[in-house]
Amino acid sequence: MVRAYVLIKVESGRTRDIIELLRELPTVERADSVTGPIDIIALVNADDPRALADLIFRSVQTMQGVKETDTRIVVDG
Repeated sequence: MVRAYVLIKVESGRTRDIIELLRELPTVERADSVTGPIDIIALVNADDPRALADLIFRSVQTMQGVKETDTRIVVDG
């Protein structure tokens, strides 16, 4: 199992829409709007690194309104 935090920048006015879409994905444990240079932080679980990459590249980055992602894999926890 791979756990990761995905930091997401979105287009202005799209934060709530993106959070709703993220929360519908079965591998997303949590998705929250935050202050600062990042708009959303999502905690995700994947079976392995390849599944994590698929989630990011095929599901998250293709959402209308997502501008940028930065993924941080949990190494201990």
